[in-house]
Amino acid sequence: MRPQIKNYLSVTKKEWNGMVVLIILIAMVLLAPYVFQANRKDNTINFKAFDKAVANADKTGDDIAADEVFTGNRNARPAALFHFNPNNLPVAGWVKLGLTEHQALVIKHYEEKGGRFFTKGDVQKMYSISPAAYKLLEPYINLPGGPAYHTNKVKPGEVVEINTADSARLTMIRGIGAAFARRIVHYRERVGGFYNKEQLREVYGIDEEKYKQIEAGIEVDGKHIIKVNINTATFNELKRFPYLSYKQMDAIVAYRDEHGNYNALHDLKNIAILNDGILRKIGPYLVFK
Repeated sequence: MRPQIKNYLSVTKKEWNGMVVLIILIAMVLLAPYVFQANRKDNTINFKAFDKAVANADKTGDDIAADEVFTGNRNARPAALFHFNPNNLPVAGWVKLGLTEHQALVIKHYEEKGGRFFTKGDVQKMYSISPAAYKLLEPYINLPGGPAYHTNKVKPGEVVEINTADSARLTMIRGIGAAFARRIVHYRERVGGFYNKEQLREVYGIDEEKYKQIEAGIEVDGKHIIKVNINTATFNELKRFPYLSYKQMDAIVAYRDEHGNYNALHDLKNIAILNDGILRKIGPYLVFK
């Protein structure tokens, strides 16, 4: 019995060497974070030097190099601070100010979704700009420094009818900028008008948060929607609806050609690839003559 146990617990030289190597690797992995932390020096910002540089720049009227206020990072990419308006500032401009290209693209994505900077505080809210970076940029931002303001906006409690409003009128809705106004008009023209407010969620960039922000300032008058006679509509006329696929459009025309005119929305249920959800969306736009 004992020889069997001894043979079971015995370790060959090759196995022993393997265990030693494994123990060394585990130890190195466990110690790596501490070694890295001990040898890493965080970059710090010398705000006294920055304030001095700003004062000198104000006296001379020259721009200052942002890297003058950074210490402990000799490899930092030089950046020049200059007076700027953050609205529609190109990526190259943000990079020149010291941001990385990724940080600049985050800001541009915010603008593409209809975002706009009204005050310096709006710039500070961008998560891609750290508090330290904002402190450097703040003196050079050409925007008011007080609370956010919105010029030419509707008064609280006043609403805008979104089927008749042009893009300029739509920008008076609190939370809607020029980009969102253009998208709303484009989508409205495509579908033929809105029959309820919730359809705004279908406009690119208007998520649940944005919809809640603008919901109280809008109203919809369904009498302004443009309707389609389903019994004479061609395939191309049906293409305006974003709710229908090409296959579904073909099926509507083909079923009508084979079985005759539709008398009511219920008749469209005979087309297998049209479900109740789609019919609810296109129903308000259809007339049966």
